Amino acid sequence: MNVPAKWTIDRAPDLTGRVAVVTGATGGLGYETACGLAEKGATVILAGRNPDRGAAALARLQGRVAKARARFMPLDLASLTSVAAFARDLADQVSSLDILVNNAGLMGAPIRQETADRFELQFGTNYLGHFALTARLRPLLVRASGGGRVVSVASLAAWRGRVVFDDLQSRHRYTPFGAYQQSKLANLIFALELDRRAQSAGWALHSIAAHPGWSLTDIAVSRSDAPQGVAERLMRRLTHTAFRLLGQSAEAGARPILFAAAGAEASDGGYYGPSGRGERRGRVADARVPPQARNLPTARRLWEVSERLTGVALS
Repeated sequence: MNVPAKWTIDRAPDLTGRVAVVTGATGGLGYETACGLAEKGATVILAGRNPDRGAAALARLQGRVAKARARFMPLDLASLTSVAAFARDLADQVSSLDILVNNAGLMGAPIRQETADRFELQFGTNYLGHFALTARLRPLLVRASGGGRVVSVASLAAWRGRVVFDDLQSRHRYTPFGAYQQSKLANLIFALELDRRAQSAGWALHSIAAHPGWSLTDIAVSRSDAPQGVAERLMRRLTHTAFRLLGQSAEAGARPILFAAAGAEASDGGYYGPSGRGERRGRVADARVPPQARNLPTARRLWEVSERLTGVALS
């Protein structure tokens, strides 16, 4: 255990002069993470799909954090073209990147949908979009003083996930939460494999993972007004009730993410989450890694497949 008791962002080092990108920063965990990094002096780039929500989130952040250095940049992780454009624009604005928080995500889209590149929406947005983003931002990350940190946000859902290589895009069988579980397991596998490769190749890069426990947020469930069946509506109501009664706020859920992004004690290849029962809520602590996330052949195959699907090499 290397997490100080009752860790909060107040215990993190000063981040003045550091640059951080937080995906999905217009609400929920991403917004709380952006606020925490801004409080410590970082220049924070709120990356999100909706410019109106971005402007509103930026205004809220600037009202909450005095003298915040922050701006919004458009990023649609469901479009590899948008990912590439974001990386190009960022490279024109900064010479290095200290912190990348791969947080944005969709959960439980009621019917199967696809990204602009014809990936299943949750796998494409939650995982492949972040894989491509990290690959394209690696030149900036390795230029950061001491090496940039890449934080991959996983989920307790990873415990029930499995990577179905024969049907990664859920074309033959789709279930709303099965696709979500696969995407979040992939995020965790990616974080651990990125650490192994960075260590082996000597990259000036630090890969760390975190999960928020059961955090009551406004995570989107769909990018359209697709109808939800009775089973989907019931599952969503039950999930909302469980998270409200047994979980925690978005601010509390962001603490493990902030520890991974800014904590002096966070370890390369570490995984952090809440300390309470079932890791659903509580102070920041080391999180348990699902056995399937430690499978090396799966990690290597997923990496190779991800490079092929995104057309971006991260090696």
